[in-house]
Amino acid sequence: MRLFVFGYGFSARALVRRLRPQGWDVAATFRADGDADRLAGDGVEPVPLSEPELVGARAAGAQAILVTAPPGARGCPALPLLVPALARAGAFPDWLGYLSTTGVYGDRRGGWVTESSRLAAQSPEGARRVGAERDWLQVGAGMGLSMTLFRLPGIYGPGRSPFDRLRRGAARRIAAPGQVFSRIHVDDLAAGLAASIARPRAGRAYNLCDDEPAPNSDVLAYAAGLLGLEPPPEVALADAALPPAAQRFYAESKRVSNARAKAELGWRPAFPTYREGLRAVLAAGG
Repeated sequence: MRLFVFGYGFSARALVRRLRPQGWDVAATFRADGDADRLAGDGVEPVPLSEPELVGARAAGAQAILVTAPPGARGCPALPLLVPALARAGAFPDWLGYLSTTGVYGDRRGGWVTESSRLAAQSPEGARRVGAERDWLQVGAGMGLSMTLFRLPGIYGPGRSPFDRLRRGAARRIAAPGQVFSRIHVDDLAAGLAASIARPRAGRAYNLCDDEPAPNSDVLAYAAGLLGLEPPPEVALADAALPPAAQRFYAESKRVSNARAKAELGWRPAFPTYREGLRAVLAAGG
């Protein structure tokens, strides 16, 4: 079995760690020479984006394709490379997954959202994801692909967690009363993707997140306690002087339901809240 990844980063790497011991071969795109060495070190065949014919050939020979690259102003960069190659080869994968964001739901004032909720992105990044989702679903329906969307919140794990900011002295606890976010440990994300590969369902969307949406301030305080540090003092959102991207982040508050992924994929997060997840990150040396 072969997995092809368009955009090899934190999430894809976790999936590869899960699939390679099961006998999967993996190829993934890269841009810079240093990235090629990193992929090869993970046992992944590096495929340069500068060689579109090779990209298309590797995608056409894969049983599963994962697209993680964010969309730009012109949409998902994978579409114009992968779709013509698949059409020419007439070889379609058993599963094609696209990583989107829970930002497509916009602000719900702390209310719950499901995959059936109206999409109401409020940021340029979220709006581009809505467009990329639409494009991939249309392609999937037109070509008969087992196209699946995954809407993701903040992703954390070893090497990418509140511990890193706390150790650098760069962590800020923003006080935003009533505001909550969902998140997911990267290994739980990988487990959800693997479960979907085993049970492909065309045109489906899944929220992959933990069971307890929580304020970012609470998460930082808990992480500080695990390190034996005093939590950073809270700063009122109005006084934080955040950059525009962070302001857009704090302008949204919602609770994301993972009930569909549990019911249809048989998936359960190994780290159902940030507490279990952060303890696991620390135990792993993160």
